[in-house]
Amino acid sequence: MNLVIDIGNTQIKTAVFKDNTLVDRTNFLKKNLYFSLKNISKKYTIKHAILSSVDKIDVLEVQKIQKLFSLLILNSETKLPFNNKYKTPKTLGVDRIALIAAAVSQYPNNNTLVFDAGSCITYDFVDENNDYFGGAISPGIAMRYKSLNFYTANLPKLSLVDKIPEKGSSTENAIHIGVTKGVIYEIEGIIDQYKAQKQKLTVILTGGDTIFLARNIKSTIFANPNFLLEGLNSILTYNIDE
Repeated sequence: MNLVIDIGNTQIKTAVFKDNTLVDRTNFLKKNLYFSLKNISKKYTIKHAILSSVDKIDVLEVQKIQKLFSLLILNSETKLPFNNKYKTPKTLGVDRIALIAAAVSQYPNNNTLVFDAGSCITYDFVDENNDYFGGAISPGIAMRYKSLNFYTANLPKLSLVDKIPEKGSSTENAIHIGVTKGVIYEIEGIIDQYKAQKQKLTVILTGGDTIFLARNIKSTIFANPNFLLEGLNSILTYNIDE
């Protein structure tokens, strides 16, 4: 079995895979990293593990983890199952690397556009030749709500609501409409832009705001909250097979 460890901006996600099938997924706080991984090692027979972190990793913490598993740390030097044409590969986020790996693994030789709606919204495109050139990074939904409050004197701090108000008849409703509709129209505009260039296009949506956005985006998309974790597993498998 393989273990995927994804250290994000706010929490850690782990996933256990048997071949390409996800059999267990857990979320926990960063301070519980080693303790949680040790529990997983007792529950499952893990042969290989991959660690991906958006932040710097404590060396001592890594050494402790390496005593539990054969560990691959994802970075700019890791062998990838796609052609990385990004001009500054050392600055490319490991989360975006994992998403493209998932795209080429699950949709090989296909024009694929991946949206990851989390703390930030990233847009990444890989073409039918498995060539990746990059994409874009935009503020996420929660970040947009927070910025309106932080950078103004009177606007309240709000958070995402299940249903978008129909009219901006109050300040709160105006903020909800502005933030959510802004993100939705932005994503739909990006999709239309790529569709104008590539007639056959697969669109993937993942990240913490997947469910909300999937309900409100009119374009045909495949929503997969586990897409990043699946991408990390595909990178691990690719390196094991190498």
